[in-house]
Amino acid sequence: RIRISHAEVLDKAGNFYIENLRAAKQQNTYVLSGAGEEHFEPHFTFQGFRYIKIEGYPGEIKSENFTAVALYSDMPVTGNFSTSNPLINQLQHNIQWGQKGNFLDVPTDCPQRDERLGWTGDAQVFSRTASFNMGVNNFFDKWLKDVAADQNPDGGIPFVVPNVLGPNAASSAGWADVSTIIPWNMYLAYGDTSVLKNQYPSMKAWVNYMKDHSKDNLWNTGFHFGDWLFYRPEDDNDGRSAITDKYLIAQCFYAHSTQLLINTANVLGLKEDAASYTELLNKIKAAYLKEYVTPSGRLVSGTQTAYVLALQFDMLPESLRAQAADRLVENVRSYSNHLTTGFLGTPYLCAVLTRFHHPDVAYQLLLQETYPSWLYPVKMGATTIWERWDGEKPDSTFETPSMNSFNHYAYGAIGDFMYRDIAGIDTYDSFPGYKKSRIKPHPGGNFSYVNAGLKTNYGQVSANWKINGDEFVLDVEIPANTHAAIYLPTSDPKTVSMNGSAMNRKGSPSLAASPDGYQFFETGSGKYHFTCKLEKSL
Repeated sequence: RIRISHAEVLDKAGNFYIENLRAAKQQNTYVLSGAGEEHFEPHFTFQGFRYIKIEGYPGEIKSENFTAVALYSDMPVTGNFSTSNPLINQLQHNIQWGQKGNFLDVPTDCPQRDERLGWTGDAQVFSRTASFNMGVNNFFDKWLKDVAADQNPDGGIPFVVPNVLGPNAASSAGWADVSTIIPWNMYLAYGDTSVLKNQYPSMKAWVNYMKDHSKDNLWNTGFHFGDWLFYRPEDDNDGRSAITDKYLIAQCFYAHSTQLLINTANVLGLKEDAASYTELLNKIKAAYLKEYVTPSGRLVSGTQTAYVLALQFDMLPESLRAQAADRLVENVRSYSNHLTTGFLGTPYLCAVLTRFHHPDVAYQLLLQETYPSWLYPVKMGATTIWERWDGEKPDSTFETPSMNSFNHYAYGAIGDFMYRDIAGIDTYDSFPGYKKSRIKPHPGGNFSYVNAGLKTNYGQVSANWKINGDEFVLDVEIPANTHAAIYLPTSDPKTVSMNGSAMNRKGSPSLAASPDGYQFFETGSGKYHFTCKLEKSL
């Protein structure tokens, strides 16, 4: 009788640690027949693990006699991302490995303990990142049909799909919005309108659910997970826990899903729906301002997540956005350049800081190596994304075993910022599927180079940049039958050259200045080599 047990981590004494598996045994037992060489591979289960423990084998155990098989849905690798920073490269590896470990027909939250459920919140925050790393259009197309099939008659979306928790386990803000967020993300990534056509009834039913459960356009009822697993230090006596009002969060996602429904209605030519829900959206944002924002622009919750969602979803009028971004920066500084966000604030944090002209703060957060941060688990030896920022503590003890997965991909949503903002490969809403690409890198963070590429339906899009002293070098590839806007991080067009020739000469493509200090121009397919003087102020 041979018994193989599986675990994610070893304790600080090097012992096999399985407490965090809860009721899951993660154990395979095989009884040998004695009829010569035998082969065993489980057919009806899978395990998430880094370590195995073998019991009952009478001979010498040799590691070379064992092969671990990575099991995941058939998704072609489409994206690559690498930098001069080995810790960030390991983070990217962890993001990809966590995606493989959890994309098994449904997007599970974790592959090891007694759960392995299709949590909707985890899936929606990671979906854009997932679409860069691998071809997930068919994967999500199938699962979104499951989401619609399990949707409650009143439009509520379950916490998990397939819904094994019952009809009452539904309609949490940020989780249920999977029904609008993933269809739109898949449309942007792949340019296929069929996902919008298929999911539109589900999208509309979810927005109507929020509308039906609102009073005076304010959705402040029902159960919500909130900013799940936000930062809360032990023995918090002076209010350092980053608690964000759950109904403030709900109102932000109400607005966001309504906006995505409007976008989808416009794509599908449903003008009456677009008009009516635009009117609703204006009322939703007005109710948000009245309930959660002071006249000077301070939010009732002063957390990073509160300001990130307000800015990401355009909840504030233009006149209040810059001060809100400044308050967000001030909050980050007050935590010594550490994030405090949970599942709902984390995906947008660095992108919002960059959009509102604080890329230096975004880089400080990304490159922070102490808890809480993305690189803290990397420094602790993680090979996938952890469920908690401190799943393993600095003294090598563990967080509470009742909820402490070491392969939980949600916080891997930072990949979206790495690909779209650091490397600079992005889409336009009006030209989905990279029919028109935006190439706008944001150099910083002491990176000397960043290389990224994506296999689109049109071909390869790539953006590789490096820094030589005060010179910025960018190599770009744009596939056939597409075009792009390419941005260079300088305000001086005289320093820009393309393929070895100055771009301010007669007959060369004309450059234009963007409000944030870049020079840009539009071009068709091809391979391009740019240099310019790098301006550190960007």
